[in-house]
Amino acid sequence: MSSYWKTYPVLEKQVALVKNLIEQRVQVRNPEISQAVAQLAQAGGKYLRPAFFFLFTNFGPNQDEDRLTKIAASLEILHMATLIHDDIIDDSPLRRGTVSIQAKFGKDIAVYTGDLLFTIFFDLTLETMNGSHYMQINAAAMKKILLGELDQMQLRYNQTQSIRDYLRSISGKTAELFRLASLEGAYFSGASPEVVRRAGRIGLNIGLAFQMLDDILDYSANQADFNKPVIEDLNTGVYTLPLLLALKKEPAAFKPYLDKQNQMELADMQDVANLVRTLGGVDAAREVARKFTHKALVDIEGLPKSQTKKQLTKLTNHLLKRKI
Repeated sequence: MSSYWKTYPVLEKQVALVKNLIEQRVQVRNPEISQAVAQLAQAGGKYLRPAFFFLFTNFGPNQDEDRLTKIAASLEILHMATLIHDDIIDDSPLRRGTVSIQAKFGKDIAVYTGDLLFTIFFDLTLETMNGSHYMQINAAAMKKILLGELDQMQLRYNQTQSIRDYLRSISGKTAELFRLASLEGAYFSGASPEVVRRAGRIGLNIGLAFQMLDDILDYSANQADFNKPVIEDLNTGVYTLPLLLALKKEPAAFKPYLDKQNQMELADMQDVANLVRTLGGVDAAREVARKFTHKALVDIEGLPKSQTKKQLTKLTNHLLKRKI
């Protein structure tokens, strides 16, 4: 984590405070649950959502470090809880390159750990937002995240789903938390209403492009990189943007493979990945991701001139343009 933010020393310090707060809050009498959360907190996550939150706090005069750190921690804790529950649903053996909590400790401990994180999220929002309409905004964000996951579940193995279906799903399950982080950073620092609105749009578009980039990288042309995400997605019927764009072009080419659903062999999945690349699915997905990245950068350009504006541009380019 620290190495990722070493060129942003202020952010590095703020993110470290968030990590420390999370580790303090998750101490419970059950040692396995404490160990499980500590593992996830230390497992190499970038803490992107707290980072975007803190960047947007620089546009307002209110700089209560304790309150802002708690809000930033609530965002990361909500993210961590959703990751744990995702891994349970997908039966994922790995998370961030290490054994997942559900694989290491079992599903019971994983469920309780996710539930504990949700309760800590509620505690932190109550401590920092009680009486604010942002309590309702957080509740609505949680609902949207869940609905995004439900949309994805409902669309499993659906070969006729649309790009709009995909966008609706990722706008909930991924982009909503980026939007909330950026929005809250601007709002709770006392930024102007225009900056708050712009922050929400920036966070949403960064979140959408970020998920698209993840989905693009899963279809790497290097066979040595043909890894877990593509295998898991195809096995569970989750069709991401590169596949959907290629599928739209030549549905008949994919049908014999996708009709097998979760019975596909590794060779079948490699054939699907090759088809996606050959039919231009990866390149077309890159173009869609570029459009959302451009939208975010245009909105960043409209922010008040500052060092933070430059940092937002730099970070957005680093996150979203590295391989698109």
